[in-house]
Amino acid sequence: MENIGSVALVLFVLGLVFVFKTINVVPQQHAWVVERLGKYHATLPPGLNIVIPFIDRIAYKHVLKEIPLDVPPQVCITRDNTQLQVDGILYFQITDAMRASYGSSNYIAAITQLAQTTLRSVIGKMELDKTFEERDHINTAIVNAIDESAANWGVKVLRYEIKDLTPPKEILHAMQAQITAEREKRALIAASEGRKQEQINIATGEREASIAKSEGEMQASINRAQGQAAAILAIAEASAEAIRKTAAAIQSPGGADAVNLKVAEQYVGAFGNLAKTNNSIIVPANLGDMSGLIATAMQVVKSQKTPTVEASRRPS
Repeated sequence: MENIGSVALVLFVLGLVFVFKTINVVPQQHAWVVERLGKYHATLPPGLNIVIPFIDRIAYKHVLKEIPLDVPPQVCITRDNTQLQVDGILYFQITDAMRASYGSSNYIAAITQLAQTTLRSVIGKMELDKTFEERDHINTAIVNAIDESAANWGVKVLRYEIKDLTPPKEILHAMQAQITAEREKRALIAASEGRKQEQINIATGEREASIAKSEGEMQASINRAQGQAAAILAIAEASAEAIRKTAAAIQSPGGADAVNLKVAEQYVGAFGNLAKTNNSIIVPANLGDMSGLIATAMQVVKSQKTPTVEASRRPS
């Protein structure tokens, strides 16, 4: 009974081993390579898979997800013989599990070495300043070069990114000095442009102020001239109106007598003012001259009155 129990236990254990060897569950985004009697047989997809124990074996297990690969830093020499330390990262994905298993003994090391050699080649064709400006070109060139070779290894290179570009300390100090000088140059140019614009603005303002001042003075002169002309015209019109009224008053009844009286008063007043200017009293040599002067003035008035009267009496 004990022997029978032992045999049953052994058979049970063997049965469990057989079941575990037969049934294989492949996770999602994984691919397992099966060899049958040492030769490639199949690639197991994700899910439940059955193999023959002791004849088939799982030789390789691959992850089909995108994998980041850190490329070790290396020193590259640029076209202008400047050393530059470059550090990058590579992203790849296994697309063919069978080729990834048998195409290369170590596809990760092969991709890494190929990335480094390609990077040195691309950097060697550029000058130092261009390496900082054309990172996208460097990344694209490396991806294209690696992807062409990696296709035989069942690997798809997705992209390459440069993490850091580190020049020597001497070159770095020289670049910083150049940047500082360039910024100082731009600052001086900006300051000079500002002073230039300030002077232009001042000159423009002074010119416009002078023009405005001259226009104001011109307008003021015009206004004064127009005012003086208007004043002269008003005075002339007033004088003419006064003369017309005087003539009308002379022509009216009693006007001649009023003129005689006015002339006499002015004559006497004139002699009176002249006598006041000196200590001596001035008396006309011939008092009859006064009556003669009055008669002369009246004769002028009559001579001006006669044509007017005759014109009024002339038949129309």
